[in-house]
Amino acid sequence: MGLYKTKEKGDKKYILVEFPYPSGSGLHVGHAFSFTGADVYARYWRMKGKRVLFPMGWDAFGLPTENYAIKTKRAPQKVTDENTAMFKRQMKRLAYSFDWEREINTTDPDYYKWTQWIFIQLFKKGLAYKKEMPINWCPICKTGLANEEVIDGKCERCGAEVSRRNMSQWIVKITDYADKLISGLEKTDFIEKVKKAQINWIGKSEGAKINFQLSHACRQAGITNYELETKNLEVFTTRPDTLYGATFMVIAPEHQLSLDLAKKNNEIEEYIVRSRKKSELERTETEKEKIGVFSGLYAINPINNKKIPIWISDFVLASYGTGAIMSVPAHDKRDYAFAKKYNLPIIKVVDDEGRMTNSDKLNGMMSTEAAKEIIKRLTEMKIGEKTNSYHLRDWIFSRQHYWGEPIPMINCPKCGWVPVDEKDLPIKLPEVEAYQPTSTGESPLAEIEEFVNCKCPVCGGTARRETDTMPNWAGSDWYFLAYAMSQKLKVRKSKSENDVFVDIFSDSREELKKWLPVDVYIGGDEHNTLHLLYSRFIVNFLYDIGVVPVAEPYDKRLSHGVILGPDNQRMSKSKGNVIMPEVVADKYGVDVVRLYLMFMGPFDGTMAWNEKTLMGVKRFLDKWEKFVEKQVTSLKSKVESGKEVKKIINKTVAGVSKDVEVFSFNTAVAKQMEMVNKLQVESRKSKVEREEIEKMIKMLAPFAPYLAEEMWGLLKEEKSVHVSFWPEVEEKYLKEDRITIPVAINGKVRGQLSIINYQLRIKEEIVAEARKMPQIVKWIEGKKIIKEIYVPGKMINLVIN
Repeated sequence: MGLYKTKEKGDKKYILVEFPYPSGSGLHVGHAFSFTGADVYARYWRMKGKRVLFPMGWDAFGLPTENYAIKTKRAPQKVTDENTAMFKRQMKRLAYSFDWEREINTTDPDYYKWTQWIFIQLFKKGLAYKKEMPINWCPICKTGLANEEVIDGKCERCGAEVSRRNMSQWIVKITDYADKLISGLEKTDFIEKVKKAQINWIGKSEGAKINFQLSHACRQAGITNYELETKNLEVFTTRPDTLYGATFMVIAPEHQLSLDLAKKNNEIEEYIVRSRKKSELERTETEKEKIGVFSGLYAINPINNKKIPIWISDFVLASYGTGAIMSVPAHDKRDYAFAKKYNLPIIKVVDDEGRMTNSDKLNGMMSTEAAKEIIKRLTEMKIGEKTNSYHLRDWIFSRQHYWGEPIPMINCPKCGWVPVDEKDLPIKLPEVEAYQPTSTGESPLAEIEEFVNCKCPVCGGTARRETDTMPNWAGSDWYFLAYAMSQKLKVRKSKSENDVFVDIFSDSREELKKWLPVDVYIGGDEHNTLHLLYSRFIVNFLYDIGVVPVAEPYDKRLSHGVILGPDNQRMSKSKGNVIMPEVVADKYGVDVVRLYLMFMGPFDGTMAWNEKTLMGVKRFLDKWEKFVEKQVTSLKSKVESGKEVKKIINKTVAGVSKDVEVFSFNTAVAKQMEMVNKLQVESRKSKVEREEIEKMIKMLAPFAPYLAEEMWGLLKEEKSVHVSFWPEVEEKYLKEDRITIPVAINGKVRGQLSIINYQLRIKEEIVAEARKMPQIVKWIEGKKIIKEIYVPGKMINLVIN
């Protein structure tokens, strides 16, 4: 018991692998691959004497379980309990050395109490607010869907065509942290592709904000019988230098001006309705033809006072930027295609050399200088300024689902939106009989009167509780912090009614300092953008309010590879190519599965399952076992290893150590295979002493823990091999007795000289040996050697004329 419990002494190593969503299908081979790699790494560092934190938990809220609950009419709580129990059993079967005393579950009220607390702090700091937003809407399920729940424009749940609908949503202002999330990457050791994924998603662009006044001539468009709320259009552009070439403007169908115009214009209203049926992906695909409708309105280009038409098109999104753009068709492919389709002017304002043209007094100026000049003019005119824009959008935090964390907010007719009192946390998810969406599209919680009706914590008046739940990202944004203080989260009772969560962190401050940041975070490429970004944002925020000791939660992010089916295709039930690790383990044994997963290819590569290779791994383990058993039997008499045996084993220890530390598990296994082959030959001349057998067993232990433990038992060791120390390398056995040095004539290699190590520093002897070599003699005979160059252990070069 407690074999893998986190120790209190030693240099820390926090090894984190993404916790899984416990689905009913159980642990799949992708889980097994990443978990095995993480486990080998954790076992290695534990044996190296590090204080290793290697925890596991469950990311258990989400749509699949809710769908299953609706289909089977079973409580998602019970389904989740069953699935997590199955996953845990399978993980233990595969010998993963997690510290189960630190297990957490995002659906546990003792856990999501603090997820709710984090949301309240975001609200208090002005980073969470309620707003009408266009969302994906399923007419059959009668619920809003996140972008990730829409597949090819259809609802993931029922397959119905998704449309767009405006609904009141909770929004989190992650955009306020855009610059910090970029600059913070400099403090990490993320690989370049991960940093790039983060930076590209944030999408920082430098440019200018410009206000276009609406033309009074728009009154000629037949809309004089009502007043427009919009008086000007604000746009952001990365190319202010092209302002003279702006010949039309485009606004999103959801833009307030579009909605105003739709009240009196059937064509615009119909276009907006059609646009709402498209997903954001469809609307922004560059290859698709862009269709629009003329608004009937015009704007004034502030740089030349020219009147330009305003169009409405769904390739502009209301949620990105200002929902309005200035279009310069001569310098943008999309704008060009739109201009050609609707016969709009195209004016080139930057020539092929990057100089301005058709731009009045700016003609001949380089475009970069022209951009500065235009921004200066706009600033002086007080209708524009230099600014930045971001691809990153604020985080839509509401879900109209049942199976999620209740959002801890209350709507009071008198006080407006207020957070629940922190002493009342957690706001528990009530158990209900039905999980179907309501007819209004609200969460099923909206129909539970005893949940909805409450008292305002500010004025005490009658109020209504928020019935939306949090997105599936919410619980995974801080789970790595919870592992470090998991015991306190489970048993801690608040000491006061104020600052409950901070009080918990005060108790855990030393623990957090001991473990953060995470040393290495292992996960999939699919989470290198949103999950990584959201969790980094939350920790940045908690750092800013003094809750955690670091701003960046992870030091290194490592992406694991992908395992394809035997047919080289992605595994799926429909293709019949799914490999279940537990089934393979039943047939061949757990150690064979683990070792094969690590041997099949680079940890970050794409590999196909191959039964023949798996059988090769099994044969190796059988060979290894027989060899060790035979050597242990020989220990009954005094045995001392020969020098060559020690060289083979010590070189393997050094190589495997280096490989494991850089996640090169396949080569670490290959080195052990090569070692056994060499030892089988060498053992005919020399037996293997106990110390060397111990090294062999210890090397295999992280990869094949069951077999290693069994062989360790043959040595009559009292303690487990998994609490032993990693074998030390005897450096003297790493040096070769002889090495080969290339011999060159005038820089061109003409022969190879084999020498003994101790001769390496004696230049005269080395050169003399080289000059006697038959293949060298024929080149230097009768020639004058004008220079002898010797780089110790590397090369000899004889310069002749």
